[in-house]
Amino acid sequence: MDAESLDVVVARSGVNFTYLAGFEYSGTLGRHLDLSDSPRGVVVIWPRHGEPALIVNQIAAARAKRDSVIRKMEVLDPYGDRYERQVASILTELGLADGRVGAEKSVLSAESWDELGNAMPKAELIDCTEMMHRVRWAKTEGELELITAGARLLDEVYLEVLPQIRPGDTERDIHARIVGGCISKGATWAHGILNSSRNTVLYGGEGSFEIEEGDIVRNDYVSWYHGYPGHQSRPVVVGAPTTEQIATHKKIRGIYMATVEFARPGVAAREIYRFAAEAFSRAGYTDQVPLAGHGVGPWWHQQPPILVPSSDAVLEEGMVIAFEPHVNEYHIQDMFLIRHGGNEILSPVIDTSELLVANG
Repeated sequence: MDAESLDVVVARSGVNFTYLAGFEYSGTLGRHLDLSDSPRGVVVIWPRHGEPALIVNQIAAARAKRDSVIRKMEVLDPYGDRYERQVASILTELGLADGRVGAEKSVLSAESWDELGNAMPKAELIDCTEMMHRVRWAKTEGELELITAGARLLDEVYLEVLPQIRPGDTERDIHARIVGGCISKGATWAHGILNSSRNTVLYGGEGSFEIEEGDIVRNDYVSWYHGYPGHQSRPVVVGAPTTEQIATHKKIRGIYMATVEFARPGVAAREIYRFAAEAFSRAGYTDQVPLAGHGVGPWWHQQPPILVPSSDAVLEEGMVIAFEPHVNEYHIQDMFLIRHGGNEILSPVIDTSELLVANG
């Protein structure tokens, strides 16, 4: 905030509300954080100097009072009051109604942005989206503990579910076991994708497509633990793997691990992507690499820096990156803590040097 000369930050998004308020909303209350036009929006007001405040509605107040690290709280009628006007009232009390106010232009609706401006005509509204990305991407020790716990939880579920896949199981069956396993072990929610290597429609929803012997089952899940993600991918072959499958997995994992080794503090995101893409090309793969990885954080797992050709972000010590350079169903993914002396895997529970095998 000093660097950006901001007097206060007004955070409405799920990622920044969760980060600053110190707790996550679950279920239906969480959906209202995602929808910019929800009349039940909640807000963190974080002044550069002084005590932060929450604006919540009556329905969301009990959870905030129980779990938030912020004690100052204004409670609104969920369908009768607009939070934008309450923001202006609090900033007036703080003497900041004519200051530089950071707000998330990429998240707020146009109506809310205008409403804030109209309620504080002397304030200068500044888009703080990118600043908040930079604030979140270096992790605290407390955040690392939660991310590590979420990662280990997800791998424990993978170990229970993936080796038990049998021919005839549907994608829906396996998906339900993974999501249910995460919830039963303490995740507040879980989501992801799973599909047979014969199913060419990715992100099509897990349905009645049946698994056959010899399939590679691709997976990419997120288990949420106190607002932070466990996020890994573990390809598994159904039945005894062929020589070709073993060789393909070994080749792709070699590229994967080389990319992780290349990614050190001071290296640009676009350079990491280029390293991975060129490695796949040299190995004979013609498909485009969608991304080499991404940052993670509270509320939504895919956060900057995104390791793609257009990103100018530079890796810093203390970031957590989910690496996933891939071109096909051999989709390996782990979260690593970025360190000068070598990146540290946060969930070593499953050894990906060998292709995971499902024997039913």
